[in-house]
Amino acid sequence: MSVLNNLFKHEALLTHMPSSETESMEQRYTRTAILLHWLVAFGLVGTFALGFYMEGLPFSPNKLKLYSWHKWAGVTLLALALLRLVWRATHRPPALPSSMGPFATLAAHAGHAVLYFLMLAIPVSGWLMSSAKGVPVVWFGIVPLPDLVPKDKELGNLLQSLHVIFNYTLLVAVAGHAAAALQHHFIKKDQVLTRMLPALGRRQA
Repeated sequence: MSVLNNLFKHEALLTHMPSSETESMEQRYTRTAILLHWLVAFGLVGTFALGFYMEGLPFSPNKLKLYSWHKWAGVTLLALALLRLVWRATHRPPALPSSMGPFATLAAHAGHAVLYFLMLAIPVSGWLMSSAKGVPVVWFGIVPLPDLVPKDKELGNLLQSLHVIFNYTLLVAVAGHAAAALQHHFIKKDQVLTRMLPALGRRQA
């Protein structure tokens, strides 16, 4: 909880910082933050696509193999999301543009909070589901992970439904996040999008 508390403290500090001070701050994310952002972003999209594809396949050794890959990707994304949360809490992100009103600022912070929640909730719900269904998670086929709950068919089905809901909620949240970034770039013409792109501008470690 201390990591999340630090994260929200940073958000609040940036929101209320005077414009003259924010304009003098570094206006780009660090290289580590950019790398983690895009690794998690592409990983989530790829894992969602794989899950959507394999769901409709008939039961076969190939489907079981894809399920294993899906789980490996999910555990890896959970580790990356936790690392990203720690980095965000310990490295102040660039301030939001001073031109944003209070409602837009609140919406931006709420959107980020939803995305961070889903980054953690999706892989954890998948891990819980596997445990409840009695199917162990073996990371990359090498590292056996502990069951988080005892085997329980009803609980497994409930967690499966929750896992699906979280994934489709993420799809909507990512679409909104991308739309907001494009609006900033093409309509408001500020640096909200470009400061998260890896090849533009000066970067910090």
